[in-house]
Order: sequence, then structure tokens, then C-alpha cells
Amino acid sequence: MGILNITPDSFSDGGLHQGVDRALRRALTMASEGAAVIDVGGESTRPGAAAVDPVSETARVLPVIEAMAGHPELSGVRISVDTRNESTARAAVAAGATLINDVSASLWPVAAETGVGWVAMHMSGDPRTMQREPSYDDVVSEVREFLVERATTAERAGVPEIWVDPGIGFGKTTEHNLALLRNIDTLAAEGFPVLVGTSRKRFLGELTALSDRSGGLPQGAEATTDVHDRIEGSLVSALWAIIGGARAIRAHDVGATVVATETLFRGGRQGPSGHLRAP
Repeated sequence: MGILNITPDSFSDGGLHQGVDRALRRALTMASEGAAVIDVGGESTRPGAAAVDPVSETARVLPVIEAMAGHPELSGVRISVDTRNESTARAAVAAGATLINDVSASLWPVAAETGVGWVAMHMSGDPRTMQREPSYDDVVSEVREFLVERATTAERAGVPEIWVDPGIGFGKTTEHNLALLRNIDTLAAEGFPVLVGTSRKRFLGELTALSDRSGGLPQGAEATTDVHDRIEGSLVSALWAIIGGARAIRAHDVGATVVATETLFRGGRQGPSGHLRAP
């Protein structure tokens, strides 16, 4: 799942793909690199981000989705909308999106009504507050129970395709994120296909900076590395998630992720039993 942010303030690529022409060029690049689905978002959900009103969000993503849906070179690539707003989700589906990537885990009625796929993601709080001392008694059990409850509710409502995402970095410390990655297999064992997104996230920067300091970085240096110095961690954590049972990876660096995944499978690992490609 390639990430296409149509936002001025996303943590990694804010402002880079605003406007239909730039967004379409990026979508075509990701498709050429092997993206099976492109996830279009008009609201940053980075830690501390302010909410975007649905009208503005829809105005950002709708022209891009329409352009993608009508482009012959993207006919084999699925379009996803990354939103937590009902009106944006409905408009995106009408324009050609067939998957709602829902960080609020609340839009299953829209997916059931429109007959599209739905991703339920776990987030503690909202983007403005989620990283203010997040706390769990047992993060693995609590995230799993929440996602299974939401997925089961959606299944009963008639949603035809349901994915779950543990929400790495959404209201979690580095220790929480590592615990969830370490136990992806327990989430996958619940029977719903798992989507994981670790790409370029801060906890990887913290781990990289820790490694750099052990290699001689001066005391008091940055506690995290730049987002563009996190690709190795992004790839390794993606592969670990796949080995644990994840069936889809959400990534900025599509080409590198595809190559790494194909290399993993060629090395004898069995490929995932489900995927996000359109039937």
C-alpha cells in the first residue's frame, strides 16, 4: 500500500504531492514500483496534528481520486482513502475508491452501505493528544481485543472485506510499538487480515539514534534521526511484520519495500495468503 498524502503538514512528505498533477505523478511512480493499492489522504494524523474539516479534506482528495480512477496506467491499482470522516469516505467511494482506511475504526456503516473494503486501525485518543503519555496494562491484549470487537461488529453489519491495523505509532511509546510488532502473530491468528504501517515513524528514528550514539554520536545529540534516515528500519520492521503474518504493508518507499518483500519470499518464506489487490 503506497502512501499518497495530499497534505501540507504530514510528518514525512507534507506539501510534496499537493495538486492533482504532482499527486498523479507520484501515484504513477508508486504503481510502476509495484504498489497494489494507493492510499490517498487529505488530513495529517501525525502526533499533535490539528483536525481538518471534512469539506477541506474532501476538496484535497477528491480531484486526485477522480484523476487516478480515470487514468489508464492505474487501472490495475486499487484506490484507498485514508480518512476518519464519513462525508469524505462517501465522496471518495463515489469517485472510485474501493477501500476505506479508517484511523478512527468507526466507519464500518459506510463500508457496509457502499460495499467496499474497510481497515480498522487502533488509535488511543486522537492525533492531537495520542502521544501524551500513552499507557496500557497490556498493549498487545488491549489492541487485539479492540480490533477484534470492531472487526466482528463490521462483519455482522455486512462489510464485505475487513482488515485490522494495530496502529503503530498512534498513541504508543516505542516499547508499545515493539511489543505489538513482536506479537503480530497473535493478531493475525484472530483470522482478520492484518495491515501494518511502520514506514519512517518516529520510534524507528529513536532506535536509529540510539544505535548511532552507541557508535560514537556525541552526548546530547538528537533523540531521533531524520525521517529520511529511517528506511532500513522501515524495511526490517515491514519484513518482520510479514513473517509474523501481516498480509499488507503501508509504505512511503514502495520500490524498496517491494524488492525487500520479494527477496524475503525468494529466500524460502511463504507468501501471504491474502492481499489488497482488487479481485
